[in-house]
Amino acid sequence: MNKKLLQKLAFILAVIFLISFFVIYLTIDLDNIKKINIFKWEYLLFALGSLTIGLILDGTRLVHLVRVTDQQISPLEAMQVVFSNYFLALLTPGATGGAIAQVMFLKKAGVPVGKATVVVLVRTILSILFLITTIPFVLHYDNSLIPSLSKNTIYLFSSTLVILAIISVLLMRTKYPEYFLVFFTKSLNRSLKRKIYFFYKEIKTATFLFFNKPLCIFRVYLESGLSLLFIYAVVPILFYGLDETINMFVTMGRMIILNLLLYFAPTPGGAGIAEGGFVMLFKPLLPIGTVGILAIVWRIMVEYLPFIIGAYFSIKTFGPDIVARISKKAIKIKNKGVSDI
Repeated sequence: MNKKLLQKLAFILAVIFLISFFVIYLTIDLDNIKKINIFKWEYLLFALGSLTIGLILDGTRLVHLVRVTDQQISPLEAMQVVFSNYFLALLTPGATGGAIAQVMFLKKAGVPVGKATVVVLVRTILSILFLITTIPFVLHYDNSLIPSLSKNTIYLFSSTLVILAIISVLLMRTKYPEYFLVFFTKSLNRSLKRKIYFFYKEIKTATFLFFNKPLCIFRVYLESGLSLLFIYAVVPILFYGLDETINMFVTMGRMIILNLLLYFAPTPGGAGIAEGGFVMLFKPLLPIGTVGILAIVWRIMVEYLPFIIGAYFSIKTFGPDIVARISKKAIKIKNKGVSDI
């Protein structure tokens, strides 16, 4: 196997091991660890079933999103795109390789690079948009997340967040963002200005899909939401396995908050941030000493299992030098543009 890939895998495994060790070490309580012994192991199968449904929905929404661009991919090709994202996102800084891997697989499936780039971008935008639009419901059922704010303030904040997201999409159909960019970038150097305009062009192109085929995009939006909810449902299912009485709305809401933050995490695959955020959010809801173990089980199921499958598809399709190729393409995109993929 390629030496660089082995080094990357060894590094990421070491990081995962260290994070898992410290999370468990800092949260374990020997007096309450016996709670793990009553875990109903059949709930692991239920959790895997929920994860499987979520991943399948992730693949079907990609198939339907590609159709919006008048292209076609098979369900198998869609799943390769989904799993490759897990693999390369965990091996590259800031998860940059995940997006490039998706474009590469879509290109191999016959989707032109320009359309593939838009598909990957819209796929991410719709996921984030779904999470943002659920924030009002999350804070309604769990105002203890921000106890210092009144419910009216929370509703105002949440509604403003959703409205701003919608307005941002609508503004992309106008020239106003370009006026703002001209003013904002006039004092920046040429290289940085070019990157900002390039990113703006991608976003603007992506928003055209929202208006050209709104019903199709709305369908993909709903599939995005269902996919995410089934994947997040792994956590409450694990809690039920401990025979815990939990509030489903609160648990799912906190998973939404955590995963929304992970979209902007600077570490590969959100490593460290995901585990720490999980402990912080769910420590008040679980028996002392079990939250760290469940955080690791959750990450193994929803991140590392898809990572292994993604490694198989990526290496089989593009060879063991896939990481080096992704890195080179990232540099080309940074210096020239997406057409170099």
